[in-house]
Amino acid sequence: MSTTTKAPTASDSRTTSQSRAAQLLGDRRLPVLVTALLFLLMYGAGLSRYQNYGFAEPQVFLNLFIDNGYLLVAAVGATFVILSGGIDLSVGSVIGFTTMFTAWLVERQGLPILVVIPMALAVGALGGFLMGYVIHNFEIQPFIVTLAGLFLFRGLCLVISKESISIGDASVSSLAQAQVSLGGAFLSVGAIVALVVLLAAFYILHYTRFGRRVYAIGGNEQSALLMGLPQGGTKIAVYTVSGFCSALAGLLFTLYIQSGDPLHATGMELDAIAAVVIGGTLLTGGSGYVLGTLFGVLVLGLIKSIIQFEGTLSSWWTKIATGVLLCVFILIQRAMTTRKKT
Repeated sequence: MSTTTKAPTASDSRTTSQSRAAQLLGDRRLPVLVTALLFLLMYGAGLSRYQNYGFAEPQVFLNLFIDNGYLLVAAVGATFVILSGGIDLSVGSVIGFTTMFTAWLVERQGLPILVVIPMALAVGALGGFLMGYVIHNFEIQPFIVTLAGLFLFRGLCLVISKESISIGDASVSSLAQAQVSLGGAFLSVGAIVALVVLLAAFYILHYTRFGRRVYAIGGNEQSALLMGLPQGGTKIAVYTVSGFCSALAGLLFTLYIQSGDPLHATGMELDAIAAVVIGGTLLTGGSGYVLGTLFGVLVLGLIKSIIQFEGTLSSWWTKIATGVLLCVFILIQRAMTTRKKT
């Protein structure tokens, strides 16, 4: 008795390819992998084009962390909020206020920097807590509440001083210039702090109850409520974390600039959100990885470095490139969310 085997048809091949494409789009790790691949391709292109200009030096790579440490910390805080399904527009203003608050206390009031640091962090965390409290208890959209926070903290900058305040304190200068040697290269204190914050955020989001609650509320708030998860406490906590991270980013930015200015970090909340989105976190919440945020920040920093090495391009090309990348990753997110609904 003989058996016959049906040969695969063109229709079967199309069905198989569509199934593979659907599986790929349904993989939550896809945006992170795309961002990591984009970073590697951009870095490889830089090595190829600027190999005679020192682009291959280890310090050039480490400078991505040194020059963008404050943005990484701010973006980590924004990741918590966006994962929960919210948004925080006050990030840049809190950073700017922290620079002014720190410079004013150190230069005008004569307080040591080690006393000012916990005060600045407490103010940032309190601001985030109050915004989260209003969002949850008064059921107001996060966009509106954090927009109010944006104007509030930017206004407080001008209350402190309308002019820039330079910091000449020796302890601040020594802290800003401190370096951790890594062979022939080095990392600044700000970069080390940013990496520690990243590792702490990774652990909290993936290995604690609080992290699982953040994902659950961002994925489906109604289902999380029915499961008995502390929705209100979690929402307030993520904005408190964002406020704390924004204040810490402000302290790192103060060390980087060594001054306070009412216009510092204007629009930086958009850079932080862009880094989170480019890093693969869905704006609708519930899906994303803090390591993706790291790659998002590195991509933005690498764009700046390439423009500097090119020498003939305006800094505005950074914004243009960021806008193009945002459009691409939003389209990827749209394809992923559409796949989930079907």
